[in-house]
Amino acid sequence: MTKIKSLVLGSAAAIVAIGGAQAADLPVKAKAVEYVKVCSLYGAGFYYIPGTDTCIRIGGYVRAEVNIGGASTDATYISGTAGNNDVYANYYTRSRIMMNIDTRTATEYGVVRTFGAFGPQFNSGNVDGPDTQAAGSMRVEAAFIQFAGFTFGRSASAYALPWNGAPGNLNSTLMGGPNYDAGVNNIQYTWQFGNGVSASIGVDAQEQANRVGVYNANGTINAVGAYNNAYQAGTAVDVVGNIRLDQAWGLIQLSAAAHQVTGNYYNGGATGNSGTIINGHPGDKWGFAVTGALQLKNLPTGPGDDIKISGTYTEGALRYVLGQSGATPRNFVRYDGGGLTFAGVPVADGVFDVGTGIELTKAYGFNGAFNHNWNKNWSSSVFGSWSHVDYNGNATTIICNAGYAANATTCNPDFNISQLGVSTTWKPVKNLAFIAEATWVNIKQNNVGVENGVGTRAGQGYAYGDQDAYSGVLRVQRNF
Repeated sequence: MTKIKSLVLGSAAAIVAIGGAQAADLPVKAKAVEYVKVCSLYGAGFYYIPGTDTCIRIGGYVRAEVNIGGASTDATYISGTAGNNDVYANYYTRSRIMMNIDTRTATEYGVVRTFGAFGPQFNSGNVDGPDTQAAGSMRVEAAFIQFAGFTFGRSASAYALPWNGAPGNLNSTLMGGPNYDAGVNNIQYTWQFGNGVSASIGVDAQEQANRVGVYNANGTINAVGAYNNAYQAGTAVDVVGNIRLDQAWGLIQLSAAAHQVTGNYYNGGATGNSGTIINGHPGDKWGFAVTGALQLKNLPTGPGDDIKISGTYTEGALRYVLGQSGATPRNFVRYDGGGLTFAGVPVADGVFDVGTGIELTKAYGFNGAFNHNWNKNWSSSVFGSWSHVDYNGNATTIICNAGYAANATTCNPDFNISQLGVSTTWKPVKNLAFIAEATWVNIKQNNVGVENGVGTRAGQGYAYGDQDAYSGVLRVQRNF
């Protein structure tokens, strides 16, 4: 009996011990998982950041392209060494990834939004030679905060058109109007009046997005119009604004800008601002620009087709007419190697000489595009521009006396520049595009005569004459 009792108690103790061990191995109850929730307030692709009331969308694109006869994004060679038409940079390649981060939070003051568009890119070769190793770079197109109607940071100007500098083109140097595809640091405010009517006003920092150069005749200007910039550091911002009407049939927009033009000391020459107070400098002047734009939708040619056109006039702010993705060149130059002719023209917001004021340069132009959808996979665009740059009598005398077109029988820095292009897009699947584009550029100049040893063509005589240039781009882009 005693042995049986001991066996039963021992077995019970063993069962309790095993049960305790198994209980110790059971997992502790986990906290509830916070799943990412869809945010339907601001459109597709937004999610709530876990633990917050802020919605976020991450997107962007990956792009690969090859450019023929031009730099990146079909920018035809009409300046610098490449404009010499030498055997350099017959093609140019680029790869880029752009990331977009968009966050929005509902508040008692309305939606607070932050937006950034940035990414690395890698360019092959260099326009100055075929063997130059490429370098990577970081591109920042936007970085702004929006709150209660205000926008603070880097974004398209309040002057910008809804389609920026691309009414139907890839070409990043379409002229005839403004371009802010790389943004500008600014502060702006937008009113929404209802029924599609809105207005914006803002101030833009002076940078390459809104100024070109100023020519000081104390410095040199060569036969092809190249000079060193004599702009003083900006002491004022550009004041810009627009009023716009959006309707089902299209839109109308009027934009205006005031732009300060400054010059360095009279004896500062072309290389800097050195000088003394007693030598003085020209007084600042205010230039301006105005643009009118029209978009027509619901065309009889097919669903989704549209026409976009704009016209711009400026005095002292050529960047608003000669819109560029990057910095606007301070001269356009193109050679015809076979015919021994060339065109070289200066591009300056203003011109001054010792003891004179700044003579503001006038310019005007227009651009536009017709966009047609053949079907859901194929579309095409025809685009073009025409621009005129006009130096007044005093500015012409200053430029010609300083050495521009030195051997010409007629010296006249005024010029026209025209562009015409066609683009076709194939989208085999959603958000994947294959695009081919070709562009023609014509520089019509007004000098007459022959120059010897201009540019890199030492010892050869080149006659002044109008010039044509051609470029094209093949691009593959995946948006996400």
